[in-house]
Amino acid sequence: MDLTVTFCPAPENHGYKIRRVDMEGQPTIDAVAENVIETTRGTVLGIGDARCSTIEHGLSALYAFGIDNVLIQVDGPEFPILDGSAAPYVQKIHEAGISEQNADKNWLIITEPVEIMDDSTGSHITILPADDFAVSVTIDFNSKMMPIQTATLRDINDFEKEFSAARTFVFVREIEQLLALGLIKGGDLDNAIVIYERQTTQESMDKLCQLTKAEWHDATKLGYIQHKPLVWDNEPARHKLLDIIGDIALVGRPIKGHIVATKPGHTINNRFARLLRG
Repeated sequence: MDLTVTFCPAPENHGYKIRRVDMEGQPTIDAVAENVIETTRGTVLGIGDARCSTIEHGLSALYAFGIDNVLIQVDGPEFPILDGSAAPYVQKIHEAGISEQNADKNWLIITEPVEIMDDSTGSHITILPADDFAVSVTIDFNSKMMPIQTATLRDINDFEKEFSAARTFVFVREIEQLLALGLIKGGDLDNAIVIYERQTTQESMDKLCQLTKAEWHDATKLGYIQHKPLVWDNEPARHKLLDIIGDIALVGRPIKGHIVATKPGHTINNRFARLLRG
C-alpha cells in the first residue's frame, strides 16, 4: 500500500489532529489519548469510521522537537512504517523547519508521583517530579537472545541522535502466529528487527524467509534475521522508549517529569496517558 503522510502548519492551540484526506468529508481525529481505539500491534486512533494506526513513531518526532501544533494529513488508514523508526520523520522535520508561535507552552508539570501497573503483564509506569522531561525504560521478554535491557533519555535534545533511529522489533514466534491468523502477508525486514530465539523447523524458516524476503537462514542457528545490523546493542529498549514518547504525546501537552517504565507497551502507555490527562 502506497501511503503519504503530510505534516502541515497549524495555528496556536491547535494541537495534533489527523485528517483522513482519502475519505469522504475528510474526517479529522483529535490525536489525544481517549481517542485511541486499539493497542494490539501499535497505537490506533479512531472516531466513527475514520481510523489511523502506527502513529507513534511520527508523534514521537513531533514531541521531541517541541512541536505543539500540526495538522497531519494521511491518505490511508495508517502512517507509513518506513524503516520502522522515527528517523525518517526527524529528517523531514529538519527539511521543513520549525516556526515559533506567540502562545506560551501549556506545560504539564508533575508535582507528585503518578503510577499505573498491570499485574497480568508485570508492566509498570511511574512519573516523578523533574525540572525537565526524561524517560527511563526496562524491557524483559524472557528471551535468551534478548536479555533484560535498559535505556534512558535524560535530555530531549538527545532524542534525534540516540533514539530516533531505533527500529521496531518482533519475535519469529509472533510472526508465525500472525501468519497463521492471516494478519500479515509478509514484507521487507528492513523495517524491523526480527529476533529468532526459539528453534523452529527448517520448513517453517524457509517459508518465513520467503514471505519476508529475507536471505536463507539455518533454522538451527538462533539470532537475528535481518538485512541491517543493530544500531545499538540495546536498540529494542531504545525503540520502546521511542514508543512511550509517541504514546505520551497523546497527553496533548509537553511534560516536565521523569517517566520510569518497566515492560511498557502501547496498552499501558495509553492507560497512563489517559491518567495524566485526568
